[in-house]
Amino acid sequence: MTKKLLLLSIPALIFAKTVSYQEALTLALDNNKELKAKKLDVDIAKASLKEAKGYSLGKLEFKENVSVTNHAGYVFGMKLASREANFGDFGFGHFIDEMGGLMDRTTVKTKADLLAYQPDDLNNPGARKNFETKAVYEMPLYTGGKLDDAQEMAKLQILAKEAKYTYDKKQLGIEVLKAYNGAVTAKKFIAMTKNANVIAQRFVRTATNLYKNRLARKLDIKQSKMAVSSIATKIKEATTKYKLAIAYLQFLTDDFEITDVKDYAQFKAEMTDDLTYFQQQAIKTRDDYKWMKHNTLTMKKKIAFESSEQAPIIGLHVEYGTNDNRLSLSTNKDYYLGAVGLNYVIYDGDINSIKEQKAKIDYLKTKHYFEYMKDGINLQVKKYFLEYQTQTQTLQEKIETQKMAEDILKETEDIYRNNLKFRTNMMYLLMQLQNMLMAQADVIQSKYAQTITSANLQLAIGKSLSNQE
Repeated sequence: MTKKLLLLSIPALIFAKTVSYQEALTLALDNNKELKAKKLDVDIAKASLKEAKGYSLGKLEFKENVSVTNHAGYVFGMKLASREANFGDFGFGHFIDEMGGLMDRTTVKTKADLLAYQPDDLNNPGARKNFETKAVYEMPLYTGGKLDDAQEMAKLQILAKEAKYTYDKKQLGIEVLKAYNGAVTAKKFIAMTKNANVIAQRFVRTATNLYKNRLARKLDIKQSKMAVSSIATKIKEATTKYKLAIAYLQFLTDDFEITDVKDYAQFKAEMTDDLTYFQQQAIKTRDDYKWMKHNTLTMKKKIAFESSEQAPIIGLHVEYGTNDNRLSLSTNKDYYLGAVGLNYVIYDGDINSIKEQKAKIDYLKTKHYFEYMKDGINLQVKKYFLEYQTQTQTLQEKIETQKMAEDILKETEDIYRNNLKFRTNMMYLLMQLQNMLMAQADVIQSKYAQTITSANLQLAIGKSLSNQE
């Protein structure tokens, strides 16, 4: 039987996994799908910079156009492009045939008749198939600084996205901590309620013995059993909360083998009571502040980007190719073309000016948000700083209150156990048990709150919760 139980327990042991907070955080940083998706924003920003640089390098294209037409103008143009046109295509054959009539005064042919003739070879050519093969290179020579501004904006956005990604990595740490320490807290509640169940079961036995000796009422037995039932419900609730916390931890880490956690993870603030120091550190190191700073600089650069629309644009166009009635690269039918173009907008209904004005407004709006963020960071640091100080001071007081509640329960139980003159009753004993549980629960919840506040303070001043960073 023992061997059978051992074999049944082996799968559970294989898949059971107990982690510390740092182990859970490392798993989350490596595996979290949302974080991986956010990392791609950095890659997109880098690709945008390459795109901006690419425009300044120009564009080289290969083009092949195949056409069939009997349109007189197109056919004649195609023959000229392929250097195949001859006098016959102009209808000169008829002109030559009739030249003798002009010289013979006896004929009625006149110069006007000859010039009015519509040559069939020119107006009704046969259908022609044409292959136009060419390579075209175009590049901007001057854009008023628009391409340079676009590259600077792209560089700033890379810095912004990298800062935002670093910030998101750190924020993932607090979510992992809430799940991890939430599981630790639930475990402590389970242990607390199980201990309370042991005490309540003991109350039932004590009340039963006293009742048999006519030193307690039957009501005491019922009340103690009711307490046992109520505590059993609390155990189930605490167990459910533990399972939910573990499930959330598994979700964040993408590791569904995690089944247990170790003790509380807590972060101690630097040994200083100088709030201003913390606030200054936050402004220097906060990644979201850097992110907003780079966004503000991007919007400032966008003003110059939009104003460059009002400058002239000079571009280069170069092409080399061939035209033939078949696919060919014959140098006898090749051509080249080089051109420099100037485009200058004289009037566009003030659209470019409006775009520039909108860019200025967007910059001012972003700048206001940037300044607002600074005030918000200072307020956030102050909030967590004061909360952490208060929680640290009150936690010790709550631990002392818990100790007193445990002592009072012990003394009350001793009095009840020696209840020779009905000096107390079960209701009063259960009240002391309730007081002890409330005090113990308050300590557990306060420890959890302090760990979260200590982590939030760590993040508020720009630090990471990972010991690897």
